Amino acid sequence: MAEQKERTFIAIKPDGVQRGIIGEVIKRFETKGFKLVAMKMQHASEDLLTQHYLDLKDRPFFPTLMKYMSSGPVVAMVWEGKGVVKTGRVMLGETNPADSKPGTIRGDFCIDVSKNIIHGSDSVESANKEIPCGLKMTSWSTTRAVPPAGSTEHSGCCSSPWTGWRPVKHSPQIPSFLSIA
Repeated sequence: MAEQKERTFIAIKPDGVQRGIIGEVIKRFETKGFKLVAMKMQHASEDLLTQHYLDLKDRPFFPTLMKYMSSGPVVAMVWEGKGVVKTGRVMLGETNPADSKPGTIRGDFCIDVSKNIIHGSDSVESANKEIPCGLKMTSWSTTRAVPPAGSTEHSGCCSSPWTGWRPVKHSPQIPSFLSIA
């Protein structure tokens, strides 16, 4: 039986945005054959970050993580394709960049575990939670939140999904639905 398409949530963290690796991340995922279905640049609110990192709230590094993640804009993306969650995690590398192999995003662009430049869903279940709730993504062609692959409707967890996606002039290097708030 053929593997179904799935979606994953990838977020370039503030240090990755500041260092200008957005295009390189997009290039790597597109070269692998995945489809970028939504993208948004934003400053994440404290409430949104607390919700996203709820499982880490009791960890001693949580305040530092919150300060880091609110230090600049984040580029949130939804990617689609067969095996995109697992393959995306391999492409990102290990959470600790020192353990990441050359050729991975963290292995090539990162040295500090506390600033590891990128986030990726670790499972299909996590992706299904992070896509509609994580950073309140919306598709450029609709005002509804982007549902997980295979979902028939929005989960309702986000009370005010973002709108305002707009097409831009097409270029092979620029997705045709890029939107920057």
